Amino acid sequence: MEKLINQFEFGLFFWQVLIFVGLILLLKKFAWKPILDAVNDREEGIKNALLSAENAKKEMQNLQADNQRILQEARLERDNMLKEAREMKDKMVEDAKTEAQAQGQKMIDQAKVAIESEKNAAMAELKLQVSSLALGIAEKLLKEELSNKETQTKLVEKLLEDVKMN
Repeated sequence: MEKLINQFEFGLFFWQVLIFVGLILLLKKFAWKPILDAVNDREEGIKNALLSAENAKKEMQNLQADNQRILQEARLERDNMLKEAREMKDKMVEDAKTEAQAQGQKMIDQAKVAIESEKNAAMAELKLQVSSLALGIAEKLLKEELSNKETQTKLVEKLLEDVKMN
């Protein structure tokens, strides 16, 4: 250390300081700005990606809640229809028993035929109502799914990929 202090030359020190300052200025002008711009761009891209992911997560939660609500409504409707069908069946059986006892054996045979046909009609009606309910649910789901242009685009792209694979 003492040797460095004893051999100090002002001219050499001046040129070293001048070169160092020039190097700092060159780095500031040509290197720092592009580096800082790249870092800022990267930071902005990460923020945008995180925001997009959060929005997608919220939208997925909303869709799940809607699906649960629609499913619950469908279950309630199905339960109500089954309850009504049971009540109607019970009423028809009771009416048939009362009438059969009043009319005798001949009327019992006719009542059984009538009960069977009514039962088939009720089952056909129940099947018709269940199918219309299923179509209504499917329509609501499709409207919900396809109400968003981005979702429509993704669905079309997926279908095109499936067609290309086949």
